[in-house]
Amino acid sequence: MSTHVVEQLSRLSEAEFLGIYESLQQQGFGPLDHEVAKSLNFRPQAIRNLPIAQRAKRARQILANKKSAELCYELFGSYLIKDRRELVTGFLDATGVQHEQGMVEDLDSICPAADKVEAAVKALDGKFAPSDVTLYLAMCADQWPQVPELEAIWRKRAGA
Repeated sequence: MSTHVVEQLSRLSEAEFLGIYESLQQQGFGPLDHEVAKSLNFRPQAIRNLPIAQRAKRARQILANKKSAELCYELFGSYLIKDRRELVTGFLDATGVQHEQGMVEDLDSICPAADKVEAAVKALDGKFAPSDVTLYLAMCADQWPQVPELEAIWRKRAGA
C-alpha cells in the first residue's frame, strides 16, 4: 500500500485530526487510546484521565512516527464510513463502483471509471467539506493506484 494516507495525516490541522479522533470515541476511549496508553506507560483504563485533545495529539504522533499506512487507513476509513458515509457512497456511485453501503468487496477487480472521477469530486465538493473529500481521495489513491486520475486530483488538492 502506498502512503497517501500518511501524507494526508501530515496535512491535517490539529483541529481536523481532533475532530476525527473525537468522533470515533466509544465509551470514553479514543480509537488509538490503547497505543497511546502503552506509549505513556499508562494502564489502559487510566488513559481516560487525560483530556481527549492530549490523547489525540499523542495518537497523531504515534501514527506519524510509525508511518503506518494501515493504521491511518483504518482510522480515516472508520471516520468516513461512520460520519461521512454519503460522501463515500456518492463517489462510488458516481464512478460506477459496486459497493454495499460504501464497502467494496474486491478492490483489485473493481475500480472507479477514470473519466468520471473529476465530475464526482466536483459534486462531492458541493455537499461536503473539502478537507473530508481530500481525505477520501487520499484513501482512493492508495486503494486504486491503477487509476492515476485519483492521485493527480488528490495531489492537486493536497498541494503535494
